[in-house]
Amino acid sequence: MNLIVISLLILGVTGLVAAVLLYFVAQKFKVEEDPRIDEVQDALPGANCGGCGYAGCRAFAEGCVKADSLDGLLCPVGGAPTMTKVGEILGMAVVAAEPKVAVVRCNGTCEARPRTSVYDGAKSCQIMHSCYVGETACPFGCLGCGDCVSACDFDAIHMNPATGLPEVDDEKCTSCGKCVKACPRNIIELRKKGPKSRRIVVMCVNKDKGAVARKACTNACIGCSKCQKVCEFDAITIENNLAYIDYNKCRLCRKCEDQCPTGAIHAVNFPPRKPKAEVPAAPKAAPVQNSSKAQSAVQDGSKLSSEKTTLNNVEQPLNNVEPKNEETKA
Repeated sequence: MNLIVISLLILGVTGLVAAVLLYFVAQKFKVEEDPRIDEVQDALPGANCGGCGYAGCRAFAEGCVKADSLDGLLCPVGGAPTMTKVGEILGMAVVAAEPKVAVVRCNGTCEARPRTSVYDGAKSCQIMHSCYVGETACPFGCLGCGDCVSACDFDAIHMNPATGLPEVDDEKCTSCGKCVKACPRNIIELRKKGPKSRRIVVMCVNKDKGAVARKACTNACIGCSKCQKVCEFDAITIENNLAYIDYNKCRLCRKCEDQCPTGAIHAVNFPPRKPKAEVPAAPKAAPVQNSSKAQSAVQDGSKLSSEKTTLNNVEQPLNNVEPKNEETKA
């Protein structure tokens, strides 16, 4: 009995001493956390998508609290309203950032890019890309397995069975960037949404020369530079046989769209253009006579005029003589 009591006492004293030691150690090495971090985290949507560039909403909240300003910090899911709340909590001014949207820069439809082989394996763009060029002759185009669709947490991207390409719903897209990371060929890009969701994009990423790219896909950019020459705002650059439009410089004039011979440049969400008024055809001009005929006509005219003048000169003296003869007879 005494042995049991002694054992319990020893255990109790040991636990008490350990607890006291742990308390003092915790107080000595504790890290004080800013209470505003929890407030900022509560204001965030909690998607943990990583589109802000941080590991999650908690890390983003810590970054906002530690930052001197909110410039360059944006929650793509919550957008401007969420950042306004964060700014009110931290007492910082929020710079309005233009919303972005994911854009699939490939227009290689089933008709424009025919199949050259059939892939029989795991339906994954990552696996297909690591194996070979794909089912078509374009080594840069969309593979069509839908890794971007699986990566999207907001149901904002779907595969179109008619074209075999993914399509993004602008209203649902939060520009989190997960689809961008999921695409092994870097076809998807985050671009400015633009006024009224209007934007002009080169829907091609093929860097082959014009003839090769055109053979693989009829909608491919051939790097002809016509769009670059017609652009008045220096918004288009040609690099590696591929045109690219800088959305920060583009003024949506659509001149490049008219000049593109392959239709690789797309104007998204623009109203249909008004048909051009037909100009009435000008009346046909009378045929011009040959120079030789004209010269002969001029010569004939000059001869007639000279003959008329000589006849007039002869008639005048005759008229003057006749009255004199009549007077003599009288």
